[in-house]
Amino acid sequence: MTALIAGLLLFLGLHSTRIFAEGFRQRQMARLGLNGWKAVYSIVSLVGFVLIVWGYGQARLDPVLIWEPPRGMRHAAALLTLFAFVLLAAAYVPRNQIKARLHHPMVLAVKVWAFAHLLANGMLADVLLFGSFLLWSIVLFAASRRRDRREGTVYPPGTLAGTAITVVVGVAAWLLFLFKLHVWLIGVSPMQ
Repeated sequence: MTALIAGLLLFLGLHSTRIFAEGFRQRQMARLGLNGWKAVYSIVSLVGFVLIVWGYGQARLDPVLIWEPPRGMRHAAALLTLFAFVLLAAAYVPRNQIKARLHHPMVLAVKVWAFAHLLANGMLADVLLFGSFLLWSIVLFAASRRRDRREGTVYPPGTLAGTAITVVVGVAAWLLFLFKLHVWLIGVSPMQ
């Protein structure tokens, strides 16, 4: 569990610098240059991510049950992750109405993904992993919206074509992950 917690602290801590340590972030960018900051950011993020994956895998070997979710929660989680995948696609497909309206679809995707997984999993490691990401995404979304208002950020309007592409890409990625990649990467079928 130590590796999982260390990974969460590194990964989410670094990804929270714009929320809690904007001055530190700006000083490091000035000191290291933009590319230097991005390199350090990427390396620390990767180390944190590896620790999360390894620590979560280790924690699953010796599970601590907190609650037993009802069987139907797996199906509810699978449905919720459909929305998470569409939101994730909205972060990357240009000129879609989802991003134009919600402004931070990737953070919302993390929020929905984490919430869905909390519904379907009741082990201590699950609560730490998904609960941490849920809490982080709630705080980050609120902070990002405040920053947008403060800076007067304007998002380009979406188009019907951009939105349609977003939905198709999101649904296709969800289907691929649901029926193939989740078992291959995680070792668990979400539809059991």
